[in-house]
Amino acid sequence: MKRFAIDQKSLVAILASMQPICSKRTTIDTTASILFQVGHRELVMKSTDLEISLQANCPVNDSTLTQSESFLVPGKRIFEIVKEFDGLITCTIKNNQLAFKAGSVHVTLNVQDEQGFPPFPERIENLMQLDTTIFARMLDNVSFLIPQTSTQNALTGLYLEITPAGLTMTTTDGHCLAQVKHSNFKLDSARSWLLPRRAIFELKKIIETTKASTIFLGTCNNQLVFSGEMFNFFTKLLADPFPAYTGVLDKHEFIPATVERVGFIKTLRRSASLLSGQFIATQFGFESGKVNVSMKNKEVGTLDEELALIGFADDNKIDMRFYAPYLLNGLQVFSQEQISFFLKNNTKPIIFEAISSDNMNMTYLVMPVSATAGQ
Repeated sequence: MKRFAIDQKSLVAILASMQPICSKRTTIDTTASILFQVGHRELVMKSTDLEISLQANCPVNDSTLTQSESFLVPGKRIFEIVKEFDGLITCTIKNNQLAFKAGSVHVTLNVQDEQGFPPFPERIENLMQLDTTIFARMLDNVSFLIPQTSTQNALTGLYLEITPAGLTMTTTDGHCLAQVKHSNFKLDSARSWLLPRRAIFELKKIIETTKASTIFLGTCNNQLVFSGEMFNFFTKLLADPFPAYTGVLDKHEFIPATVERVGFIKTLRRSASLLSGQFIATQFGFESGKVNVSMKNKEVGTLDEELALIGFADDNKIDMRFYAPYLLNGLQVFSQEQISFFLKNNTKPIIFEAISSDNMNMTYLVMPVSATAGQ
């Protein structure tokens, strides 16, 4: 009899990571299943929806298998069964069935031959090793800005660049731009990829679940691969070119200034609370030593506040208008007590910048809106 045992917590963690993949409908019915490849020492599981794929390994105990066995298991059903078990699960393979036994509980699940399951990419070329904590923080600092849908497909992705100077991640929704850089991760030759939004958020979950201290970035045919000790995560790439963004980040002749972060965020929140679902611009009057903030919603009320500015050395007043939620969305990634930013005129963006304690460079840019926005 072909039998093996596996830890329930290890198995259910992997199956949970695969649920968003195997539950997505595709043109191939077998993608609703998870491929099990059981050997004497480990269980390899594979799930794909033809856009993103996950391969994960899990050690087995007391295996009687002398050669590998491969079969397809319904992805959603096995997860629902296994998550209700506890402790060590004994699995038996017999007559196209996979039987589970834990304590007094015994469940049998029909399985299928692996024929028809999409082939997985092979021959991964590892490019570099990444510190998982830093990499995950970088993802958090830019991924919030990726829109779920857009008329421009390139905006629904994260632009990843690695050069001799370091690693850069950039996202934009057309109104704002978020960018984070770190000089610890470099390649001799510049490479760049545009990763789809869905792949980014699934990767973040996998990193959090596996708690790996390091991951490897690699390529495999036309896919990008992120690998940990017990997993390989594959993603296809967006073919559309990412918008040329370097020009909008040029701060030539921009005026630097600094504002106290907590007070500025509170002002923005008060302004946003008066929107009542409407797109109404908040006016900012930047001048020496202060910024005057005002907003009027005829249906709700008005706001008038003054905040202190540090280092704004322009003799002229710069009047600009911004949609408060756009500013708030990006300022969530800044933790410094004071926020530095740069201005030029009412047609150019406001550019926030900061460097974290571990030398991570963060930039957040917001374009102004017209004086009549929402009015």
